[in-house]
Amino acid sequence: MTFRTPRPGSCALGALALSLLLAPHLEAQTPATSPTHREQGALVFEGIPPTDPALAERLQRYLSSRGATFLDWTADGALLVKTRFGESEQLHRVAGPGAAREQLTFFADPVEWAHAAHAGEGIVFWKDQGGDDNFQIWSLGANGQPRALTSGNFIHGSPVWSHDGKRVAFYGNERDGLSYDVYVADVAAGTPPQLLVGGRDDTWYPLDWSADDSRLLVWRYASSSESYLYLADVATGSLTPLEVKPSPGGIRRAKFGPDGRGVYVLTDEDGEFAALRYKDPVTHENRRVTPELSWDVEDFDVSADGRYVAYVVNEDGRSRLNVLDTIARADLAVAGVPGGHLGNVRFDPKGKRLAFSAESPTTPRDAWVFEPEQGKLERWTHSEIGPLDPKALVAPELVRFPTWDRVNGHPRQLSAWVYRPAHATGPTPVVISLHGGPEAQARPDFDPFVQFLVNELGYSVIEPNVRGSTGYGRSFEALDNGVLREDALRDVGSLLVWIGVQPGFDRGHVAVMGGSYGGYLTLAALISYGERLKGGIDVAGISDFVSFLRNTSAYRRDLRRGEYGDERELHTRVFLEHISPLSNAARIKKPLLVVAGVNDPRVPLSESEQLVWRIRNAGGEVWYLTAKEEGHDFRRKSDRDAYLEVAASFLEKLRH
Repeated sequence: MTFRTPRPGSCALGALALSLLLAPHLEAQTPATSPTHREQGALVFEGIPPTDPALAERLQRYLSSRGATFLDWTADGALLVKTRFGESEQLHRVAGPGAAREQLTFFADPVEWAHAAHAGEGIVFWKDQGGDDNFQIWSLGANGQPRALTSGNFIHGSPVWSHDGKRVAFYGNERDGLSYDVYVADVAAGTPPQLLVGGRDDTWYPLDWSADDSRLLVWRYASSSESYLYLADVATGSLTPLEVKPSPGGIRRAKFGPDGRGVYVLTDEDGEFAALRYKDPVTHENRRVTPELSWDVEDFDVSADGRYVAYVVNEDGRSRLNVLDTIARADLAVAGVPGGHLGNVRFDPKGKRLAFSAESPTTPRDAWVFEPEQGKLERWTHSEIGPLDPKALVAPELVRFPTWDRVNGHPRQLSAWVYRPAHATGPTPVVISLHGGPEAQARPDFDPFVQFLVNELGYSVIEPNVRGSTGYGRSFEALDNGVLREDALRDVGSLLVWIGVQPGFDRGHVAVMGGSYGGYLTLAALISYGERLKGGIDVAGISDFVSFLRNTSAYRRDLRRGEYGDERELHTRVFLEHISPLSNAARIKKPLLVVAGVNDPRVPLSESEQLVWRIRNAGGEVWYLTAKEEGHDFRRKSDRDAYLEVAASFLEKLRH
């Protein structure tokens, strides 16, 4: 399952520090026996029994799959993709449909993303180390040797090439460790990056260069519902608002139009859902490009001559690709795209071909190319599902279930994806998988572990979109903000009620799992609805909102306060302490698996350690797995495989 970074250190040291802090309180409660402890490379297993080799072998058949993610077009018409041949995803070049994947980078840590210059042979990419989220920008020239453009314990990202292929703009927070500023680096000259936009306590992102490379389109992000666009003079850094009186709303993406003056903007300023608009700062034109929809437009691109506009609509979690011919004023049919999740639509430099990534629950992610003039769709990469029968893979059903409150006099209906065993002869055990974010969405993606749970362990897997999820409008996304936080937990309770009346589910064998914010919901559900659950899996979950907000990385803190509340205010602090799982951890009486990366700067390791201590000292059962070379996500294959083996063992135990 996809669980989309304090500083590196020892789990043992963190546990020792916490034990000294809590020693007077825990002295009389320390368990008579310590949990078993073993280490396997950089992994630490506490209270976790060895995995059954037969179960691990069955799981490995599913974990042998891999995918390919399209990143960008190169100047010579090849595709840049990231894919995994060893431990982690690295950059590869694909020259044509079905061509071999030529590996370009060879790091232990995965490459996060990359962009190619559309003039020359330059490539820039960014990666962190050990999951610490301190992403650095690297360049890859014609000689194939990577060169770091940035360094230090700071975060960098979103590099954008100038049209002449000489300079790159990107964001970084090295000025104060808090704010995101915009820098420009002359890659060809090899000189240090220069600060272009900054000096305030703001979050800035570079988006696009003007046609003559004299201006940079930059985005000032305040929140998911408030953003602003500016034009930055590259010579002086002076800023000009794109609009004199900008409409309130959130911005998802923006880029210059082919005329070099107007800007295409993906925004929800019209109301509930994001749409594509064209804005001209000279004539003040502000027109809608995409039709009126009751769903978000989530990505777009425009061909070099402006003839074609490609955009992706998120329809209840499924992606729909549209290619608008602006001359014929007609949408072109794109037949044959996998019916699931599609992303990163980008035209080649000539504007003749459109590339994107696509996956479905039964097909791994791959790179595809569509040629509008010929109406031709080709799959450029062919990823493997491992030694599995593709006919045995299960597609989910999209269902609705009523929740506890009402809309227009009727129970509010929430969506969920349900994966069911194909040949079940009776009620099945259930795993509820809760997404993180909280501003995220359960989508019909390819997930080998879900397929394993369904086909090998006989579980039904339910992935709900509780309130606060994206994809269902701005109002729905805000329904869990601040003091409304527990309303999302009540949605989980409503799902448990719905499960209890479905004849196909065994309501006596229901488990819950989630990562990050989904980890918080998992813990809260075990506290509030423990009598209906067999156990849970918490991956890097928030156990105490006050300590989380105090200890998360400084550059994330104010944005998270906007979502959860400001713990420095007394009434907010009292509320956050009241709803935090740590305050009620003694009520977790069912088995719990806790998983965490030591280098996680988003939800620090201390969130997991304090929870494990509290539950164990109240007599509860906790399996605890930590990884010394991982952060918020387990991104190295061996570490992730080990975690999923433990999760499979844990869920196998809960079936009985």
